[in-house]
Amino acid sequence: MAGHSKWANIRHRKGAQDAKRGKIFTKLIKEITVAVKTGGGPDPDANPRLRTAIQNARGMNMPKDNIERAINKAAGAGGDEYKESTFEGYGPDGVAIFVECATDNTNRTVGNVRSYFSKFNGSLGKDGCLQFVFDRKGVFVLDLGDKDEDELTMELIDAGADDFESEEGVFTVYTEMTEFGSVQQKLQELGVEPKEASLNRIPTMMKAIESRHFATFMKLIDALEDDDDVQKVYHNCEVDDAVLEAHYS
Repeated sequence: MAGHSKWANIRHRKGAQDAKRGKIFTKLIKEITVAVKTGGGPDPDANPRLRTAIQNARGMNMPKDNIERAINKAAGAGGDEYKESTFEGYGPDGVAIFVECATDNTNRTVGNVRSYFSKFNGSLGKDGCLQFVFDRKGVFVLDLGDKDEDELTMELIDAGADDFESEEGVFTVYTEMTEFGSVQQKLQELGVEPKEASLNRIPTMMKAIESRHFATFMKLIDALEDDDDVQKVYHNCEVDDAVLEAHYS
């Protein structure tokens, strides 16, 4: 189905990012905080965004105590306040980059993000400049366990899923943004807890990058992902497998 090849390189990158556990936990706690304050309070049954944040934290093996502590702190008086913001721009060879942030200091975040793009041969664009480059889609990453893949696929199609990938024991489900809740509910009914569930920005077109520029591009991505104010980074970079292997070896 559509989407298999376009996500291969992104998943390769994601695997490297997931190794940074400390950073991942920090970002998960921040997402839990934002979810509690903007999504409807500390009850996950009444707050879909918080329910998703908790699922993702569990999928990353965050201890239950850490999750509960983050929820209680966010629900209490005087908890951290974060403003969500996005940045759109281009990296080397015109690769599109979309950045999602949650920050308690907008001026710091704007300055940092602009400096990363400038340092690594990129440029920030105007809001909306990438509106046709990325689609907003629901993405669920599952460990099938003893579930039958074909039966699960049919159940999820009925619930609104429209694309699937299966590779190396990982089953990924895609859905339109409007169907995210119904697919999430169906997985809950089936007793399947996703390793990751989120609304992601899926590239509608890929942009090839020259091998000589790939290292600089990855330095830009690394700088963005290492920033505590940055929650997620999306791009539409397409690169040969040989270049990827050489970079990560």
